Amino acid sequence: MTKPDEKPSRARGVDRVVDIFRQLHLARQPMSMRDLITTTGAPRSSVYELVSLLSEAGLLTLTPEGNVHFGREMHYYGADYMAHNDLIRRAHQMMVELVARHGETVQLCMLEGNKYTVVLSESNAHPFKISSDIGVRVPIPWTATGRLLLSDMQDDEILALIPEEDYQLANGNLVDKALFMSDIRKAGHQGYCMTEGLSESFTCCMAAPIRSRAGQAVAAFCFMVSRDTPMARRQMLLQELIHCGQKLSDFS
Repeated sequence: MTKPDEKPSRARGVDRVVDIFRQLHLARQPMSMRDLITTTGAPRSSVYELVSLLSEAGLLTLTPEGNVHFGREMHYYGADYMAHNDLIRRAHQMMVELVARHGETVQLCMLEGNKYTVVLSESNAHPFKISSDIGVRVPIPWTATGRLLLSDMQDDEILALIPEEDYQLANGNLVDKALFMSDIRKAGHQGYCMTEGLSESFTCCMAAPIRSRAGQAVAAFCFMVSRDTPMARRQMLLQELIHCGQKLSDFS
């Protein structure tokens, strides 16, 4: 018979494994055991035990300095996901082609809860790059992509979804809610969205949807370019995004 506290104990163990993975992803570099213990808030003994077990399984690895990072097995699982997710696989191929043709950073973004995340990113070969890190959760009001991904939702759903603090941009300015809602409706009507100077003062973000067979925006392709990009080039890049989004929508 299962003991009353057995399931919560197992659940805590799974939560701690997920938290270790999340902290390593956020750090984007090997972490010391001390930092892992601090950031996860888990007991020292639990972190050491889990790191040991996950290292034996190849999911984590220890550097010569004793720091913790993702192991080789993680790469294999990620490669399997890429190979068998038709949308991700096709999107990645298109993104590589877009960067080769135009030399601009292109990203594939999706909603994740009340934020959006960059799922894939391909950068240009220039030393100056404009991009967001893969998997980092970004406030929805900060970019054109976020507005486009909300275009199928009702106003009350949108207002209930987004935390109040997410309307404050990184520069401290507040996004006007009425204007934000208007932008969302305009993006849905146009089938694309373009914003300037929101997440970064020197960027222009342009996005086009990838739609499901039911017509809902399930993902978005976006270019992140400099604000001094000429309008003619912006329009050309935007048409490229729209075309690629339409092609990928057939497989969503």
